Amino acid sequence: MISHKIRQQFLDFFKNKKHKIVHSAPVVPFDDPTLLFTNAGMNQFKDVFLGTGSREYKRAADTQKCIRVSGKHNDLEEVGYDTYHHTFFEMLGNWSFGDYYKAEAIEWAWELLTKVWKLPKERLWATVYKDDNEAFELWNTKTDINPNHILKFGEKDNFWEMGETGPCGPCSEIHISVGDDYDNPALVNAGVPECIEIWNLVFIQYNRDENGTLHELPAKHVDTGMGFERVCAILQKKTSNYDTDVFTPLINEVAKLSKVKYEKEEDRIPMRVIADHIRALTFAIADGAVPGNDGRGYVLRRILRRAARYGRKLNLKEPFLYKLVDVLSETMSEVFPEVKEKKEYVKKVIKAEEESFNATLDRGIELFDEVVIRLQKKKDKLIPGDDVFKLYDTFGFPVDLTNVMAREIGLTIDEDGFNKLMSEQKERSRNVVVRPGTGVLKYTGYPPEISIKKIKGRTTFTGYDEMKSEATVIDLKRDKQNDFVILDKSPFYVESGGQTDDTGSLILNDNVFNVNDVFKVDNQIVHIIDNDEKGIIKPGIELIAEIDSKRRWDIMRNHSATHFLHKALRMVLGTHVQQAGSYVGPDRLRFDFSHYSKLAAAEIFEIETIVNEQLRRNLQMMHHRDTPFEEAKKMGALMFFGDKYGDKVNVVQFGDFTMEFCGGTHVKNSSEIGLFKIISEASIASGVRRIEAVTGAGVEKYIQSQLEQMKKSEQRVEELLDIKKKLEKEIAELRINEKLEQLDHILSIHSDAKGILIYKGRVIADNMDELKSFGDELRNKIKSGIGVLVSQIDDKVGIVAVVSDDLIKEKKLCAGNIVGELAKLVGGGGGGRSHLATAGGKDVSGIPSALSKVEKIVGGFL
Repeated sequence: MISHKIRQQFLDFFKNKKHKIVHSAPVVPFDDPTLLFTNAGMNQFKDVFLGTGSREYKRAADTQKCIRVSGKHNDLEEVGYDTYHHTFFEMLGNWSFGDYYKAEAIEWAWELLTKVWKLPKERLWATVYKDDNEAFELWNTKTDINPNHILKFGEKDNFWEMGETGPCGPCSEIHISVGDDYDNPALVNAGVPECIEIWNLVFIQYNRDENGTLHELPAKHVDTGMGFERVCAILQKKTSNYDTDVFTPLINEVAKLSKVKYEKEEDRIPMRVIADHIRALTFAIADGAVPGNDGRGYVLRRILRRAARYGRKLNLKEPFLYKLVDVLSETMSEVFPEVKEKKEYVKKVIKAEEESFNATLDRGIELFDEVVIRLQKKKDKLIPGDDVFKLYDTFGFPVDLTNVMAREIGLTIDEDGFNKLMSEQKERSRNVVVRPGTGVLKYTGYPPEISIKKIKGRTTFTGYDEMKSEATVIDLKRDKQNDFVILDKSPFYVESGGQTDDTGSLILNDNVFNVNDVFKVDNQIVHIIDNDEKGIIKPGIELIAEIDSKRRWDIMRNHSATHFLHKALRMVLGTHVQQAGSYVGPDRLRFDFSHYSKLAAAEIFEIETIVNEQLRRNLQMMHHRDTPFEEAKKMGALMFFGDKYGDKVNVVQFGDFTMEFCGGTHVKNSSEIGLFKIISEASIASGVRRIEAVTGAGVEKYIQSQLEQMKKSEQRVEELLDIKKKLEKEIAELRINEKLEQLDHILSIHSDAKGILIYKGRVIADNMDELKSFGDELRNKIKSGIGVLVSQIDDKVGIVAVVSDDLIKEKKLCAGNIVGELAKLVGGGGGGRSHLATAGGKDVSGIPSALSKVEKIVGGFL
């Protein structure tokens, strides 16, 4: 039974049970920042279980793309070494949202397994939660399973929870014992390949509160999940998932590329790892993820680099993973069409990442081998943390890759030592905080010499609505150089989300104090001014806090423009584009984003065009402040994994074009931004590009600077042209002198024909005009005689003949006749006047012969 038929039979079975067949959710859950990847079929129904959403149907079934590589669901280390763990897998599932419950779920599961797929009942086992007597009884009454094959287990194995609090409930797992000892209960939940779980039926009936107390839910749900690859192995009577038709096309292609047969276990493990990993990479990238340095991007980078290193064990030293995408597309695109639609893009991303890692992979392997030799001499089996860190930091080796390499030769790694070095590196990074784009050290808190006491009250940020606020001083701190002023209200924006700080002043009557810097402590905005030597700023005093409005307007233009740029990038390049960093200042904006290749000039032009067209639409900015997080998600605001969001968030929306989570300050209308211009695009890391751009007055300055550059360039071009003319003149004079020397040589040697002097020879000329001018020069230099010059010009023969005036009169000699006869000897023809004539020919090899017969030809005319 082929895998496609197995999948379809599952869906058809539940369709006949009045289930809605739904599409798989993307494996990249962009609408859920708590998840790296979709790791279960229930993820797309999470809002239903939490009671914050609903569906138009009560029953559903699907096959869900899943990736498990982190947290408690981390199968990475087992992949390839056993026969049934995978990073990517399909989860077949059926759900009931307050409709049917345990009885139907158990009865239908048994019906599909034993009546449709005809699995041997004597090999099937059911487990239930130790206190779930209802499920235990239903297995006995609704199925004909062997009663001795119904086992009870505790919370670890048979109680499902979404998190520490929230929906939860008992579950019932179905296992199949595939070995000879299939009647042995000790194998169930023992984690052995002889008895594996194939289906988990979860009964969501409780809600766990913050105290850990369980409360019955008003509506009870069913959530089931079946491992597709595992059931394929069982139905195809294979002992390994990798031997099913789900994986064999990929493994066969790896064998073909490597010229290594899938026979020896030392070769089978790398092939299994590669076949598994390319599935995870392809589906994740097709759904919008990109290899990177953090979050899900780094997970993909780890997976790809593990696969690339396993390729080395099969002598695959050039990029090869991207070549497997075609095979996966052929076998999976019928069910998941996005794989075929994004195939070329996925291949480009994977190939670029492979090429990047290949540059350091071999050197890293060399270093690893050096470490191993050193340990062997010491008879030590622990790779020190600093070596593991060097492999990670210098050669891009994920720690789990080093661990795999160590395990293969019976070594272990000092993971604690590695983690300590990683923590120290992060701490160093935290302690050196520099203002983006300036290199100026940024205050992140009070100087250590200031005694900190808890300040009551908070600063209300007024900068969204005004640039000048009347405020009261809450508190004041002081060191030798600065005063640190805390106000109850402030329009000063503190650097966050890439937007730089505001500058401005605190005004008290006629006294103006420049604000040199601002930072946040808890809920207070701290304004740093030079020491108030008069001591007029005191707690309780009212003053005016005013920011530099012109500077703020420039910042707002640039910040709002980043939102338009982000949307345009996703439109032109694809939805895989995610923000990877930014700087928004008054002078320019900088936007880092995930993308695999350099942008073409046409792409940059299209992005600029989209942004400027949208800016001219006069789109009104809608600022959704303090919006509940779940509500903001429903609005469709753009958000990404790894960003920290509170219960309430700010959402910035410009018309129907862009909507993002953002706490920064923005223009009220897109037309206030003016013109948008990209000034540079470059790579800053593997898979990360950087665009720098300007808006408004910044565009004016940019245009002016370009005009000045053009003017300077024009001046320089004129200077260079003058120099070029002078050099060309000098070169021409030199060449003429060189060529005239040829004539001097010809004039120094001559022959005769019946008493008439003949000057002949082969010369170098660039063209016939130059050869003709040589003839003129030669005629001027001979008092009486005949001259013949021959040259090879562009693989052809050029001839010029000259006759002095006296010979024309006295001997009736004609240059045209002479040159005509000579031309015949080189496969050509020509003629001309009596004193000078030219001819051409095709046979360059005939030049020596023609020159040797000049005297004879001239004699023939006498």
